[in-house]
Amino acid sequence: MRADLELIEQWIKPASRLLDLGCGDGTLLHHLSQTKQINGYGLEINPDHINACISKGVNVIEQDLDVKGLANFKTNGFDYVIMTQALQAVMHPDRMLDEMLRLGKECIITFPNFGHWKCRWYLMNKGEMPISRSLPYTWYNTPNIHLCTFKDFENLCRQRNLQIINRTVVDRSHQHRWFIHMWPNMLGEIAIYHLSR
Repeated sequence: MRADLELIEQWIKPASRLLDLGCGDGTLLHHLSQTKQINGYGLEINPDHINACISKGVNVIEQDLDVKGLANFKTNGFDYVIMTQALQAVMHPDRMLDEMLRLGKECIITFPNFGHWKCRWYLMNKGEMPISRSLPYTWYNTPNIHLCTFKDFENLCRQRNLQIINRTVVDRSHQHRWFIHMWPNMLGEIAIYHLSR
């Protein structure tokens, strides 16, 4: 399991109700159902990922978040709503955050940091949109339509009156490094936020 998913696991209480938006192949949901007996559902749009979820016994619903949204789920129906590496790919990330916290008591979000020093250096040095391991697309074919920095995200949280319960900043291999926490917006590549109202 990816290291960021192992970090998220620490914030999930046993026997919780969980919704994973853009759940991929269902690795996190499958793991949490085995280790923490969560009752979970995943939403996914990729047919190959949906098949992988089904083969793992993960409850999965085919749903495009930008088209259908989350209106088909009841308010406070979950303890946690999770979205890993997908918030920057939805049309309205601010509305998605509101919806996630309508459905769940808490939400957990991960996203790449566009303020990382390598992105800044790439822009300054080449004058082109950065291409890296964490942002491997060109400007015209990227699924990432709303790139942000940690500072941008925390400003949005303040505007929406969202409480940051936990924040972890990691490198591209999802590992903690002591120096990242000295200057997270410049040195952190991926953010993992745990939020509530």
